[in-house]
Amino acid sequence: MARYTGPKTKIARKFGEPIFGEDKVLQRRNFPPGQHGQNKRRKTSEYGVQLREKQKAKYTYGVLERQFRNLFAKASRLKGITGVILLQLLESRLDNVVYRLGVAPTRAAARQIVLHKHVTVNGQVVNIPSYEVKPGDVVGVREKSKSLEVIADCLAGFNHSKYPWIEWDETAKAGKFLHLPEREDIPENIKEQLIVELYSK
Repeated sequence: MARYTGPKTKIARKFGEPIFGEDKVLQRRNFPPGQHGQNKRRKTSEYGVQLREKQKAKYTYGVLERQFRNLFAKASRLKGITGVILLQLLESRLDNVVYRLGVAPTRAAARQIVLHKHVTVNGQVVNIPSYEVKPGDVVGVREKSKSLEVIADCLAGFNHSKYPWIEWDETAKAGKFLHLPEREDIPENIKEQLIVELYSK
């Protein structure tokens, strides 16, 4: 299944943010990669700024170009603010919901957990990372996977109250997707309006 498999620290340094999760190298070298990384760079064009924001969103959520374009097309057809709807669609992906539930330390790990059939939606195993979770759906850990060390370690002490659109049931090891998140609740540092302007050209 298609996914980004290139260098992650290099990309994180490019944006100056730990978009793939905690990155110790980024803490030491908080400047762009390459021999001119620490030099003062030329002013980026308006198009360059917009493109950079789109690339950041793609890498953050682990979505490739065609998937991202399709999500934007869907967002633009729905009623509401296109940029916010785009982020809500990205947040509704099953791999992202698993990550928000604290079942995995990163979205890449969440994707792998989904692919390996450790996750259920409304009691049925779903192994499609891009599956769109709907309000009211219950996403949980498969019964025989609850004892996995990697999942138990991630859930230990995880603060589920950070994400008010998800209700966590510790006993069942499952979370209910209550509603689409409000923009102010989504913690990602993404300027979605720049993405809308880029695709509107």
